[in-house]
Amino acid sequence: MTQLAAQLAQLDDQRLRRRRRVVEGPQGAYLTVDGRRCLAFCSNDYLGLAGHPALVEAACAGAQEYGVGAAASHLISGHTGAHEALEAALATFVGMPRALYFSSGYMANLAVVPALVGGGDTVFSDRLNHACLIDAARLSRADVVVYPHLDLAALEQALATSRSPRKLVATDAVFSMDGDIAPLSELLALCERNDAWLLVDDAHGFGVLGPQGRGSAARFGVRSPRLIYMGTLGKAAGVSGAFVAGEADLVEWLVQRGRTYVFTTGTPPMLACALLVALRLIESEEWRRERLQDLAMRLHKGLAGTGFNLLASQTAIQPIIVGNNESTVVLGEKLLQAGVWVPAIRPPTVPEGTARLRISLSAAHSRDDVDRLVAALREVA
Repeated sequence: MTQLAAQLAQLDDQRLRRRRRVVEGPQGAYLTVDGRRCLAFCSNDYLGLAGHPALVEAACAGAQEYGVGAAASHLISGHTGAHEALEAALATFVGMPRALYFSSGYMANLAVVPALVGGGDTVFSDRLNHACLIDAARLSRADVVVYPHLDLAALEQALATSRSPRKLVATDAVFSMDGDIAPLSELLALCERNDAWLLVDDAHGFGVLGPQGRGSAARFGVRSPRLIYMGTLGKAAGVSGAFVAGEADLVEWLVQRGRTYVFTTGTPPMLACALLVALRLIESEEWRRERLQDLAMRLHKGLAGTGFNLLASQTAIQPIIVGNNESTVVLGEKLLQAGVWVPAIRPPTVPEGTARLRISLSAAHSRDDVDRLVAALREVA
C-alpha cells in the first residue's frame, strides 16, 4: 500500500490525478455539480436526448413490461423482444445486414478484435485510437502495427508488406480528443486492395454525422463486406450501450465467439425500449445537428484573436490545446469557479505536452450559452 500511496502522490505532483464530481439531476446544458449549478460543456450528450421526456417515458414503459434487469446473458434467457427489435432497427438505420447490441462500446470492441484475429494475424491501429481499440488489439494476441495518425501512406506500406493471413485495420471515425475525422473512403479502399477488414469505431459520429445522423460511414457513402461498424448509444443517442453492424455471418460469429457478448448479462431491456425512441428522434429531428454546426461556428468566431489554440474540428468536440498540465488544470478550475464546467484532459488520455480543455457542444446548448463560455474563457485567459 505504501507503494500505491507514493504512486498517487506522484500523480498529484504531475497534476494527473483525476477526480470524480457528483452530478445531480438529468443531463442537460446545466448541471448541479458538487452542489453548485454550472453551465456544462463536458457531456457527450451531443443531441440533447439524455433527458428527453419521450425517452424517459419509453424506459418507464419498458420497465413495466420487462422489469429492470435482463437477469441472464443473451444466449440464456436475457434476450428479449425489445433487444431483437432494437438490433433490427439499428441494422436498418445504418444500412447493414445485421447488428448486435452490446452493453458498451468498450465491450463491443473487446469482442470484435479477438474474435476475428489472433496469433500470427496483424492489427493496424491509428496512433490516436481510443483505449478500447488498443486494448482489444492487445487481447487478440495478434501482431500490432501502430501507424502515425491518419498517415495513409504509412498504412498502405505496412499493409502491402504484411504476410499475415488475416489483417484488420482499426480506427476511430471521429477522434475523441481532437475531433478530426478519419478518411473512411480512402481507408476502405486500402483494405479492399490489401485483403483486410476495416473496423470503424464511430462512438462520436453516430447520430451526429451523415444523412439523418446515420453516422460516419453514411457520411462518406462507404459500403463493403469488409466494413465492420461500431456505434455507441450512450452519447448522441442519449441512453447506454453500443452495437456492431456488418455482414450477417460476421455478426453471427460474434454471437458465437465474442467473449464480452457471450459471458455477460444482457443490458436491461428498458434501455432498448428507450433507444428505439431515440433512433426515431435522431432520424427525424435534423435541427439538432444543424444547431451543433451553428454553435461550433459561433465558438470559433468568438475565440478568434484570443490566442486560444482551438483545433479545426467540424464536430461537436472542440478542444483547446494548452500544452502544460498545470496550466490546463488551473484554467479548468477558474472556469468552474465562474460557473462554467469544461474538463481538463491530460496524459495518458492525450499525448504528453498536449493537455487541453475539451469543449463538448450539445444541441441542448443555446447561442447564449456559447457566448457565456467565450466570455468566461476571455476572462480567465
